[in-house]
Amino acid sequence: MKSKFAAQLYTVRNELKKDYPAVFRELKEMGWAGVQLSALPEGYDPHEIAALLKETSLGTAGIHISLERLERELDSVLEEVHLYNTRDIICPNLPKEYQSVEGYQHVRETLNNIADKAKGFRISYHNHAFEFETDINGQSALRYLLEPTHENMVLAEVDVYWVKKGGQDPLQFIQPYRGRMPIIHLKDMTADEHQTFAEVGTGLIDFEPILRWGEQSGVEWYAVEQDQCSGNPMDSLQISLNNLNKLATQLV
Repeated sequence: MKSKFAAQLYTVRNELKKDYPAVFRELKEMGWAGVQLSALPEGYDPHEIAALLKETSLGTAGIHISLERLERELDSVLEEVHLYNTRDIICPNLPKEYQSVEGYQHVRETLNNIADKAKGFRISYHNHAFEFETDINGQSALRYLLEPTHENMVLAEVDVYWVKKGGQDPLQFIQPYRGRMPIIHLKDMTADEHQTFAEVGTGLIDFEPILRWGEQSGVEWYAVEQDQCSGNPMDSLQISLNNLNKLATQLV
């Protein structure tokens, strides 16, 4: 399982702007098996990123690509993603104008069309909490987007923190996505009144059963993302990795 832990680069977005090769090397030294590509500095060279991945032997736990870019630049996206030795492309968020019944219907149709064109790649959707605020056919918009049916090719990248923030139990929520979630997002929630972002293993979320489910259900990467850190984001990632490694040892 330890070979499946990846750092989501949005966590270290400010550090990436200063010296992204150093970030990749430090994450490898820290003990991460992979990274999930996101928040790369403006004007980055995909070939340089690919070279860094090769140099550090970091695996690629997919890449976050905006819906707008997927719609407008799919061919160039696929060429870039191919360089990174991954099949996983994830839509990470939705503009406000899509957060309605009609908007979600458009998004589902669009992502399915993209999945149909992107043969050999997998298209997933990463949630926040706002998808629980819209009801479509008696279910949340998130359930609608990720509906596990043969005709729906949109896979899940469930973020357990945002599921809990949306008032749901993360372990119960992920049950329908066995075999349909190659990557899961792990982040914890503080146990105080703020219920904000926390290092994995330091807050309210019980990760042991989530990891056990993941190992039984086809999860290939556990990507750790912490949107905001109270201190150095690298220190936060180290704490999360240490705690995940302890859990992984207990589950062997």
